[in-house]
Amino acid sequence: MLDTLVFGCVAFPLLAALAVYFVRGEAARRLIVPGAVAVTALSALGMAGSGPIMFAPKSFLGIGLDGLIAFLDFALLFYILYLGTKMRHLLIMGMTVLQIVGLIYLEFFLMDHGATVPGFYVDSLSLTMVLIISFVGGLICVYGLGYMKEHEEHLHLPQTKQPRFFFFVVLFLGAMNGLVLSNNLAWMYFFWEITTLCSFMLIGHDGTDEAKTNATRALWMNMVGGVAFVFALLFLQKGMGTLSVQDILARAVEPEMRTTAVLLPMAMLCLAGFTKSAQLPFQSWLCGAMVAPTPVSALLHSSTMVKAGVYLILRMAPGYAGTALSTGVALFGAFTFIVTSALAAGQSNGKKILAYSTIANLGLIVACAGINTAASVAAAMMLIIFHAISKGLLFLCVGAIEQKIGSRNIEDMRNLFERMPRTAVITVIGIVTMMLPPFGMLIAKWMAIESAAGAMSAMPLLVIMIALGSALTVLFWARWAGIMLGSSRPGFGPMQEEQDITIRLPLVSLVGGALVLSLLAPFVYTGLVEPAIAMYAKASAYGVSIGTIGNTMGAFAVYPLYLLLGAGFYYAWRAARNTPDSAASLPYMGGSQMTQDGVVGFNGPMNQFVPNAAGNYYLEKLFGEAQLTKPGNVVAIVLLILMIGGML
Repeated sequence: MLDTLVFGCVAFPLLAALAVYFVRGEAARRLIVPGAVAVTALSALGMAGSGPIMFAPKSFLGIGLDGLIAFLDFALLFYILYLGTKMRHLLIMGMTVLQIVGLIYLEFFLMDHGATVPGFYVDSLSLTMVLIISFVGGLICVYGLGYMKEHEEHLHLPQTKQPRFFFFVVLFLGAMNGLVLSNNLAWMYFFWEITTLCSFMLIGHDGTDEAKTNATRALWMNMVGGVAFVFALLFLQKGMGTLSVQDILARAVEPEMRTTAVLLPMAMLCLAGFTKSAQLPFQSWLCGAMVAPTPVSALLHSSTMVKAGVYLILRMAPGYAGTALSTGVALFGAFTFIVTSALAAGQSNGKKILAYSTIANLGLIVACAGINTAASVAAAMMLIIFHAISKGLLFLCVGAIEQKIGSRNIEDMRNLFERMPRTAVITVIGIVTMMLPPFGMLIAKWMAIESAAGAMSAMPLLVIMIALGSALTVLFWARWAGIMLGSSRPGFGPMQEEQDITIRLPLVSLVGGALVLSLLAPFVYTGLVEPAIAMYAKASAYGVSIGTIGNTMGAFAVYPLYLLLGAGFYYAWRAARNTPDSAASLPYMGGSQMTQDGVVGFNGPMNQFVPNAAGNYYLEKLFGEAQLTKPGNVVAIVLLILMIGGML
């Protein structure tokens, strides 16, 4: 049964991707993509009851899997080498050659092909990732059906490029599921490189010069991680004689294994994770990915690609627990968290806010992995779950808004409730679930801060960075929500909003998921998170009792807070219903107010009417990209050098 479910999660999306590429009609595409998503999601759900299971498939269609994956790995790298040669990009060419040479040495000189390494391992951590990829990623694929049709109409393309687009999108899901289920690091590396290629193709999908430039940057930056991954494979095979993740983690905790031969490849794997998760100084590739169509941005930020990086760091965390490397990872993640939170606070471009906030939250997950206690791992997993849902939702909302109003600037989203009432409400709910109690993201951040304070009492800098970064996230989320809730035209009602079902269904499903899963946060913890903590400690980090998550240090009262939220919402709704329209206040203009054609303004020079204009202060002189990016990158590079150099 398990082999069928793994096939449905990993191999079936590949077959569906081929089908959607060769069967090019729109009607067929609208059947194949949702069908593939349904099969993948049901397969993921079918694995939900599985405990820790090692799974060793021998062949696929009669072909040995180890040999097949090795062959496909070389084919993939030679194709990337061809792309680098075609673009005349020496860095891509050089790093690809390094990986090819490294794999040749690994396959033909180091590996014992007589030994069996189980290919897949299903536990609570990998299962959590598979559910996120299959459900959140699947809904994003469905959203893409309606979005890409309108996107291509806007670009006036003579011929549709959707078959190619959906080939890589659906392939992305299968590759990600293969990556998180892999126990064999050589297999994981293969799926890792597929995600790198998919991201390159999807970021450059529109074919503009800007898209090509940003796709190329994404490729070479992720190739840095690929080189680090290959070097880690070489060191681990040479030093430990195996590429089985579970065997490596079981042996890495032994005192005699706390040597450079083990910790250096662990540091290399962390570096690979940093590049994939766009941590400083690699953040520019993810920010540049904003040029891609919205479904690509949503996939990269919520359920694929960047989550692969933090998954790898978290998966290998028991192998470097209690070492200087672990401390370095914690500080590096916390530094990325505070810097990119500040960068997000200095933005008015909605997609850039989402991009920097994604990098920030990934940094917080990395910091939790570095803290490396049962409580911090629980926080990291909760962050992964709730961030994926809310961030995927917000990207889809911004994409729908951009197609309607022609702008990503949040200042242009004033009065959005009048034009797009459903989308505006869903967007505000998505923002609220990112920053306020009692929703899942705030529970996870509370866990992160508490775990840092409890485990790193000798490192107050870590706690300060996490606390300040969290405060900055409230700043930019609250500012955005305030803009969308405001109206400069009292008395005007909302318009009827028309949306394709493939756009409306994912938005409604994700906002429902964000609310329901937050309501069920105690059960999410006991069902998905608590079993995974067994990798790190025998005892659970938190106890759950009567809707409250807590331990000896403190508690988060989930259901009492929900009751307060419900009561507050009810009384606010009643007050709003009983407030007459005339009670709406107008901006104060020093006594010179004027109204012209329903627009509020003031009597300016020469008795000319000047309309009122409202805008936010974005603190660009403090938090602008020009002020923070370069010094942030320099400090991050220094931290990386110290972290990796300290393992030598």
